Amino acid sequence: MPRAKTLFQCQSCGHTSPKWLGKCPDCGEWNSYTEEQQVTKLKRQKSAEPVALPDITASKDSRFSTGITELDRTLGGGVVLGSVVLIGGDPGIGKSTLTLQSLEGLTKLGKVLYVSGEESPEQIKMRAERLNIASADIIILPETSLESIITIAQKINPRLIVIDSIQTIFSLELPSAPGSVGQIRDCATKLMFYAKKHGTPLFIIGHVTKEGAIAGPKVLEHIVDTVLYFEGDKGNPFRILRTVKNRFGSTNEIGVFEMMESGLKEVSNPSQLFLSERPLNVPGSVVTVSIEGTRPLLVEIQALVTASSFGVPRRTAIGVDLNRVNLLVAVLDKRLGMQLGGMDIYVNVVGGLKINEPAVDMAVMAAITSSFRNQAIEAGIYTFGEVGLSGELRAISQAEVRINEAAKLGFTRGIVPVSNSSNKENRDIEIIGAKNVEDAVQILMF
Repeated sequence: MPRAKTLFQCQSCGHTSPKWLGKCPDCGEWNSYTEEQQVTKLKRQKSAEPVALPDITASKDSRFSTGITELDRTLGGGVVLGSVVLIGGDPGIGKSTLTLQSLEGLTKLGKVLYVSGEESPEQIKMRAERLNIASADIIILPETSLESIITIAQKINPRLIVIDSIQTIFSLELPSAPGSVGQIRDCATKLMFYAKKHGTPLFIIGHVTKEGAIAGPKVLEHIVDTVLYFEGDKGNPFRILRTVKNRFGSTNEIGVFEMMESGLKEVSNPSQLFLSERPLNVPGSVVTVSIEGTRPLLVEIQALVTASSFGVPRRTAIGVDLNRVNLLVAVLDKRLGMQLGGMDIYVNVVGGLKINEPAVDMAVMAAITSSFRNQAIEAGIYTFGEVGLSGELRAISQAEVRINEAAKLGFTRGIVPVSNSSNKENRDIEIIGAKNVEDAVQILMF
């Protein structure tokens, strides 16, 4: 007989306690503990046999394209057999739409099973008609019971399974409600075992919390092979699919889409898109080159510096780290003598991108300086480089890739660190090396 044990579990982080707690000691959430019964089944399982590495045979054709180039890029080149992919994002961002669009390209593998716990077959049919999808190999299953899903999957033997969403699936072996930490962990683990055993790719769609993290225990992201996050604002048609974990490819890779009436449309040249509405000869605007995964992107950094009307000036940053911006403002104040202590400073990365690499430091400082002096930077100039606390301009990686991407879009001059200016393979663009912030600003502003 199974032994039932009652525990209290935090629904935010999964921390367990033998008694109810008002505040979780792990994540700090209040009133997040619910009572759950932990059922322990003493069931003997067949042990796996050890295999020598040279005796393992791996198929070279174990990766398949989804038919969507941007999605394939984030997956590392396509879907790997037996892989488990977790897709998260805000409500209405396009998770279900992208997954349904990818199924049409994956039907070449055979039948695919779309398990919907949130929508009826009629609702999915309406969306499929809007996306011009009418493949008979897409099987819709409106079911939330894990045991029923696995039974039907074993019966029809699909070549790919989609779970939309994991928070609606529940196992009859657990008494807790769907969406609880225990249910999400148990259901995801059993689905992962099925995918690995049968070599069936599995797409799992997950909800996110108000902080932007995928709802449920952190172990959910650990047991899957790939984690993709959909980023973007509902009022902005552009969506960015970012890879934060990938066992079969590069991490921090991005795919760019545009939400249209007929579904998500791929953006093959995002650099040109992000710069298409760039204002020319306007103070506070400068172009830089960022590397997202393996892709170089030209983005516009905007800054606005105005006199503060309050005792404490405001500092706002969208798309870049605010602490990093404050650090760069301090360098400008100390090394260039710019009196920014009483100024409101706003920094924005155009297009909704979030850039974390320090290569954009010089561009942020150039945009702030341009707005402060009310002097525009020439349209054909771009800049990149990491800035140190003493004002030095440090070299960054993949400089040639960035320079070549800027040359493709017609830029004529690049202000880069001296260490990155020695190799001048591209003769179509002038590369100027700067040792420190003072030299770079003097070249940009005059």
